[in-house]
Formats: sequence, C-alpha cells, structure tokens
Amino acid sequence: MTRAHERYVDSGPVRIWTERIGKPDDPAVVMVMGSAAQGVSCPDALVHRLVERGAQVIRYDHRDTGRSGLVDFDAHPYTIGDLARDCLAVLDGYGLDAAHVAGTSLGGMIAQWLGVHAPDRVRSLTIMSSSPMGHDPAPVRERAPAGEPADPDDLPPPSPEFLAHMAAGLPPGVESDVALFRMFNGPVRPFDEQAARAMLELALSRATDPGAAANHNRAVWRDDPTLKAPLSSITAPTSIVHGDRDPLYPLAHAEALAAAIPGAVLHVVPGMGHVMTSPGLPEEVGDLVRL
Repeated sequence: MTRAHERYVDSGPVRIWTERIGKPDDPAVVMVMGSAAQGVSCPDALVHRLVERGAQVIRYDHRDTGRSGLVDFDAHPYTIGDLARDCLAVLDGYGLDAAHVAGTSLGGMIAQWLGVHAPDRVRSLTIMSSSPMGHDPAPVRERAPAGEPADPDDLPPPSPEFLAHMAAGLPPGVESDVALFRMFNGPVRPFDEQAARAMLELALSRATDPGAAANHNRAVWRDDPTLKAPLSSITAPTSIVHGDRDPLYPLAHAEALAAAIPGAVLHVVPGMGHVMTSPGLPEEVGDLVRL
C-alpha cells in the first residue's frame, strides 16, 4: 500500500492521532470509524482500493481510543457532536477546506452531523452500517406497513443474536472481541478470523487505555440537541451502504436514512453484516464510497 504518514492534530485540549495514505494533491476521503473503534479498524484493503481510485485517505483514532488523547468523562462529558468536531479538527490539521466523508456505524452518525451542521466542509457523504442520528434505539414499536418508508422513530431493534451475545457478558479482551466480530460478520459471508484477530490485537497493543473507549457509549446516550436537526437539510451527495444481514442496525435503518436525506442512494450489500471481515468485502465497499 502507498506509504502512510502519521500526524497529530489538536481538537481543543484533545490530541488526535491521524494517518494519511495517498497523494496529498488527490481528493481527500476521511474515514470515520464506529464506537470504540480506532482508525486501524478501517481495513487496509478498503483504503488501498480508494487510493487506487485516485483518493488520499485519512483515518484517525477517535478521542479515548488508540493513540489519541484521553478524556475524564465524568469531569468533561462529551457528545456525538463533540466527536464530529474532532473530525473537523482533522480536516483543519491537514489544511482541507472540505473532504469526502465516509463513516461507519457511529461514524455514520458523525458523518450525518457534519452534513447537517458543517455542510461547507463536506464534498460527499457515505454512510455505512448506520442509523439516523438522534434515533433512540430503546423503544420497540410496531413496524411500519410493508412498502412504506421506515420512520426514524419506528425502527427495529438489534437481532436476537446480538442481544444474546451482549447478555452473555463475556470478559473483555481479544477473544471476546473476536467473538463479537464473528457475530457482527453474520452467517452468510465467510468470517476472516485471522484478519479480524490481527486487527484487534493491533488495536489492543496501541491503546493507551483500552477501557476509555467505553466512554463512547456514554456519549451516545447523552442528550445532544444538535442531533435532532432534520436530515432533510443535508445537501451533500449521499450514498447509504448497508448489509442486508446487519445484526445491530437491520436494513430498515438504512431505508430510513435514504428516505430522510434528499437524493440519497441506497446500496444494499447482500450477505454483509455490521463489519467488513469477509474476504473481498472491503474492496466491494470501497467501490461504493462516493468520490
């Protein structure tokens, strides 16, 4: 893969680790990963595919993950909006007026926030394996009739398999994480356990405090009025990429996003779960990222 260049940028008092792959003069794609996920969780194969397509790729560690700075959440609680502002700091650190933004899971909600609140910084959005920002996953309501678009307040809960996995309360560590990724991968496409394990071991080895990433879950549940802004205000060209076997956010979540964002294009990836841990899948998804 093209040589990577690491850099730290400042987001207020928090230092953010970043990495750029590709030519600095090429259009920039910023990869925004999910809850508790480091930049290295973005598959190298996906990054390489984007570079082949003529992009430079920037990935980074969220605050409280990897080599980025830690936050005392009790003293300085933060929200999804604050995580989005970290992404803006990454753009500033590279001198980028705007970039293509591709976010997965929580990163997809961050991408939505940027599309709503910082439209001049966003060339396009690719929202992967995600759900409408501000959606409260707690209520379980009756589904919308077949053929009608899903309402953001009327979306299905995670799969029984996901809920059972979480209820099992496996001890933290690489083996537990591998089991989680196997469940996230789903039963249709083969699970590349070797690649998943290598990434998870790398993430553990470079985490200043592995436990700090749990603060992301606390951030998701904090009240943030900025998440209530209508997605209909997004003007950036938008693609929604979602697996039809996602155990965390069933396909109706992607359909709700596509219905809410003007002009959004929905790409349903057959057999894909919530992660890109099947051989060939990162490249397949990389071809769907908007440039």
